[in-house]
Amino acid sequence: MIKEENNINKCLIDRINYLENKNNIELSNTQKILLTTDGSITAILDVLYNKITLKTINQHVEKANREVSNHFNIDESEEVNNRTIIMHKDDKPLIFAKSYIPLSRINKEIKDSLMTEDIPIGRILKNYKLETRREIGDIEVIKSEPELEEIYKTDEDFLSRNYDIIHNNEKIMWIQEMFPIGYFREYLD
Repeated sequence: MIKEENNINKCLIDRINYLENKNNIELSNTQKILLTTDGSITAILDVLYNKITLKTINQHVEKANREVSNHFNIDESEEVNNRTIIMHKDDKPLIFAKSYIPLSRINKEIKDSLMTEDIPIGRILKNYKLETRREIGDIEVIKSEPELEEIYKTDEDFLSRNYDIIHNNEKIMWIQEMFPIGYFREYLD
């Protein structure tokens, strides 16, 4: 199928322009890339910071609530991994992320890595050569929360995005990533 125009990324460009106009902000190119990439944030941060590390803040298996079950089209009784992490370089927190992953949708090896190791999801998927794609959901500015203020030592607003990771046309993961609005400005062009 041939498109008359190459507008595949127009929606993302429009969303970034809307976000900037609505919040009266100018995002750096690095911030725009981190908010709109359909690739691995881990890979981008590794390039920028020469390999980042991950700290798991909280991880547990729970029964899917109504919102999660509707999102993944699974039963409310199905088990999902609920994980909260921080990607950081040395002692500096970079990205705060939350994820929901229906355990029935991932294989045992991925499940074991996810549950027992402090490895970013992007690296896990790459390690196991799982062919996936990401579909960006919301891109927004959100207010800080006490947990984020404690981690980042700031009460400024946060840039946030969420997306689904899809494998074989099925949602296998939902991830929300966020960082303070003042982060990643040093790479302004």
